[in-house]
Amino acid sequence: MQFRTKVILLVIITLIAIITVALIKPQPQDLAYHNFADNVTWMGIHNFLNVLSNLPFLFVGAIGISYLGRSSANSAIRVIYFTLFTGIMLTGLGSAYYHFNPNNNSLVFDRIPMTIVFMGFLSAVVAECIDQRVGRRLLFPLVAIGISSVLWWNYTELEGRGDMRFYGFIQFYPMLIIPIILLMFPSPMNAKVWRPLLLVVGWYVIAKVLEKFDVDIYALTGFLSGHSLKHLAAAVATWYMVVMFSKKYTYVIDVNLNDYSKDPTFIKAGEKAAAFLKKNPVSKEFTQPKKKGK
Repeated sequence: MQFRTKVILLVIITLIAIITVALIKPQPQDLAYHNFADNVTWMGIHNFLNVLSNLPFLFVGAIGISYLGRSSANSAIRVIYFTLFTGIMLTGLGSAYYHFNPNNNSLVFDRIPMTIVFMGFLSAVVAECIDQRVGRRLLFPLVAIGISSVLWWNYTELEGRGDMRFYGFIQFYPMLIIPIILLMFPSPMNAKVWRPLLLVVGWYVIAKVLEKFDVDIYALTGFLSGHSLKHLAAAVATWYMVVMFSKKYTYVIDVNLNDYSKDPTFIKAGEKAAAFLKKNPVSKEFTQPKKKGK
């Protein structure tokens, strides 16, 4: 399948997703969402474990940013991952703030950083699998769209006609399109990022399942809720975003030419090199060792 055809298919899938979301009836934020199973106050901190379980986001984001300074990534890639890792840190702060006093107003500060992570991660995948320049150019428009989805939801709530469709799309669209991108744009050069990419998606799905069974898990354990575990699972997902970056840009990668033998970019580079050498043959005096005098 040609590159142009793949891009057109991605656009079509995106349009179908947008139309599907637009056809759904607007839904306001269910106020029962703020009633978590574990609402224990300890050391003056309301919803203590739901607040505390956001700390891993701060550590993960900080580690990711520390890797940027000693990486081989170019400026475009660094901007994308700096935005992503900063979003992870802000998620920890925003989520902790929200869970200390859960309501629609504080939820805005929880959701805005998450959209930065969603859109930053999507931009990173586009850069890694399709084209770095495209990924970089999409970064800030995607982040702006993500933030706008939260502001629109908050505006509609204040107007008494809450509409979560836009934000819901921003939250779940990357999880739909990223596996498709991985399947449509395979490359041996990106083999090292495949596993962490899939683990990001997998752990995010686990996080959503844990969130769904918040009450059931708390009833089972008696001290640990599904929502607190959701934070930890989501933090693991963000950790694999850091792993994705570090494996490609901060670790020494062993080059095996057999891994690249079928890659179109590698083949084209080889053909150009062969054509150049054919037109510009190397002089024998440079290719044959000089005989030592007797």
